[in-house]
Amino acid sequence: MLRVAVPNKGALSEAASAMLAEAGYRQRRDSRELVMVDPENNVEFFFLRPRDIAVYVGAGTLDVGITGRDLLMDAQVDAEELLPLGFAKSTFRFAGPVGDFASAAELEGKRLATSYDGLLREYLAELGINASVVRLDGAVESSVRLGVADAIADVVETGSTLKAAGMEIFGEPILSSEALLIGRRGVTPPPGLEVLIRRLHSVLVARQYVLLDYDAPKTVLDRATALTPGLNHPPYRPCATLTGLPCGPWFWPRTPTASWTNSTIWAPAPSWSVTSTPAGSNPLPAPSHNFSHRRYMP
Repeated sequence: MLRVAVPNKGALSEAASAMLAEAGYRQRRDSRELVMVDPENNVEFFFLRPRDIAVYVGAGTLDVGITGRDLLMDAQVDAEELLPLGFAKSTFRFAGPVGDFASAAELEGKRLATSYDGLLREYLAELGINASVVRLDGAVESSVRLGVADAIADVVETGSTLKAAGMEIFGEPILSSEALLIGRRGVTPPPGLEVLIRRLHSVLVARQYVLLDYDAPKTVLDRATALTPGLNHPPYRPCATLTGLPCGPWFWPRTPTASWTNSTIWAPAPSWSVTSTPAGSNPLPAPSHNFSHRRYMP
């Protein structure tokens, strides 16, 4: 079975389970369940702390998992991003008392509190800033008031918690984060992984686009196409570690059948586009004055 780690609590948990359910996988009904088997899809789900998921996947104990980009980078394990999932978006930022700091360069020799010490140390090293990092498990905003640190580095969504603590954001964002599907780096893709990625990607497309389908006279086809250019950017495709192909767009070409009159053809990568099928080229006859036009619109 494909062994998948899912966040058991926190901001990632509910959205991750909802996305997996939408992709056709069984999910737990009781939050106390730690393991759940989906025999129909040959998948076993393990519900773990979001911070631990990258560790299990990087060690090869589990095949893939859902966690945040910030948690993946902070863990510094042998795991990589397979698919961005589009939820739980946030930024990792510096913050300090109002008016105390204007840029990261002013942190030289200061004390910084964070729950992401691995990520922060690596970032400071890249900037050449020598600062003391204080590792905390939570309530980082209180560290300055309590005298533990001079500034903090933390995940920011709305910034309301920082404002309530009398702090403000400064400097450039350290990292933009969101939920990811991650896998171990440099291994042969386990059975079922390609299906999981394809299903999750389908959910992403379904959430972001609507199908606009209409008939129009041939004489206005160019104008109609200009008004609704459609989905002209390729979907996400896993990289060479999974497919053996270069990174870039992928999907599966479709061929008109006798059940189609005027419909859309998806051209195969790399020249991916959504195109319309002229009436005369379809197996079934169509009115000579009409042209079926289908577009996927954001």
